[in-house]
Amino acid sequence: MGDTAVSLAGFVKALQQIDPAGGPLAETHGLRGLPLLTRDEAVREAIGALNGRIDTKLALKAWQASLEAPDWHRLPVWFHGDLLPGNVLFYQGKAHAVIDFGGLGVGDPACDLMIAWGLFTGQSRTAFRAALGVDEATWRRGRGQALAQALIFLPYYWRTNPTGVQRALWAVQQVLADFQVNG
Repeated sequence: MGDTAVSLAGFVKALQQIDPAGGPLAETHGLRGLPLLTRDEAVREAIGALNGRIDTKLALKAWQASLEAPDWHRLPVWFHGDLLPGNVLFYQGKAHAVIDFGGLGVGDPACDLMIAWGLFTGQSRTAFRAALGVDEATWRRGRGQALAQALIFLPYYWRTNPTGVQRALWAVQQVLADFQVNG
């Protein structure tokens, strides 16, 4: 999985290097490249709806820690916006394509780090981060984006999408475990 981690990091880096001039701004189009605080109410509602299904106290602590990470204060860059396992196509065990560019925009690239907790573990997650070279604040916001996406997904699809729910629960578990180890 380490090759996939480095390959996807290369995709993210290449996307960020494209001139963002004229790209759809996250704040204008309501895309994921916005500050995490814009998702706070929805995340807290989701955590409340998941009481008894996940460790809600730990989820709130992890979410709060993500909110405390400094916002993106650099020029906006391109992001995919929905870089989740279902949007990465594999062939013979290797990532070959990224699909679903409906959330493509320019803003905070932390949303493209969701894949780190949605697909990778241990050394592959470490390889992804190292290949990207992101700072601690961006990494923490990325972890918050992964948590927000999974938490908001769960109550909505709990009864209708068992495969998606299983993936989202796994991502929540990965985020919470990472938060317990790394704060």
